[in-house]
Amino acid sequence: MFLYPGWLALLLIIPLLAWRSWHRRDPMSISFSSAAALWDERPTWRQRLAWLPVALSLAALALMIISLARPRYGKEQTIVTSEGIAIEMVVDRSGSMQALDFKIDGTNVDRLTAIKNVASKFVLGNPDALRSNRSSDEHDEDQDTAVAGRVSDLIGLITFAGYADAITPPTLDHPFLVAQLENTEIVNDRNEDGTAIGDALSLAVDKLSSLDEKVEDTDKRQSKVIILLTDGENTAGETEPSEGAELAKAMGIKVYTIGVGTKGQAPFPVRRTRSGQILVDYVSVNIDEETLTQIADKTGGKYFRATDTDSLETIYGEIDKLEKTKVETQRFADYREMAVQDVRISGWHVPPLLVIALWFLAIAAVLRRTVFRVLT
Repeated sequence: MFLYPGWLALLLIIPLLAWRSWHRRDPMSISFSSAAALWDERPTWRQRLAWLPVALSLAALALMIISLARPRYGKEQTIVTSEGIAIEMVVDRSGSMQALDFKIDGTNVDRLTAIKNVASKFVLGNPDALRSNRSSDEHDEDQDTAVAGRVSDLIGLITFAGYADAITPPTLDHPFLVAQLENTEIVNDRNEDGTAIGDALSLAVDKLSSLDEKVEDTDKRQSKVIILLTDGENTAGETEPSEGAELAKAMGIKVYTIGVGTKGQAPFPVRRTRSGQILVDYVSVNIDEETLTQIADKTGGKYFRATDTDSLETIYGEIDKLEKTKVETQRFADYREMAVQDVRISGWHVPPLLVIALWFLAIAAVLRRTVFRVLT
């Protein structure tokens, strides 16, 4: 490429100079009584190459003009850097999560199973939804469930019932995290049952805050987020949800809260018959939406309500849009000035153009003073 291509217009004078050099000279003549004796004489090599000094001079002039246009050779490199965020997923696994008020592919499933299904897509991405989003006419409806995954984000997992348990520290090994989530079971021991929202929230804040102590300043995550999913009220633990929210606010951590399930009556498995059939009864359930809303508002997050699988997927899609990973693209170009620097093109070493022009002028001058010298 040329930095100043306008100078290349001067190359138009080269053909004019060539024409003047070879066709407008006054022919020299010598009187002979007869030229018949010279007709059979072949031109000597000096006569055949008489054009060479002029051609070399014109080539040198052309290279000088090209050098004025600043030809540059180099390669552009694009470097993409991403600044991920840190996310703690806090999932309720208390006994009330057994309620069968969610559906996957037309089959009733418990609340924890629905969370596993949607949260996995949030972490790893949902390629099927992304493909359908490109081809479907119902663009806006598909777009809610199409997520690309959180490739650059550190994601951790905390589960809780009567107490909170850190299952996976914030990690980039997302397949491992999803496997741990899939292995999470609803608590079946009454001594362990309960809903310790405050303890789980405080533990998530502690895990995210400790990240800055383990990494260098250049790798600190600029944004930290907690996604809290629960279907009940705070009934266990030593920390109140409001205290956990205050702690998150002090540490600059946003909390997105999701109330999972219906309110009032929900289908609940009572027992299994000998034939394996599950008997279902409707049980009164309640979600402390006021507390969950206060947690979100206090920390700069947002409260969502998920009453079925579709709404849960929509919520995760919205969080995915709200918490975007910062991506920066930088372009670098390593150019060499061909007029004054040597370059290597396709394995060939090319000297600076001005050096080649000087060689041509020097050779032309030597030829004019030796081989093609004109005697006066």
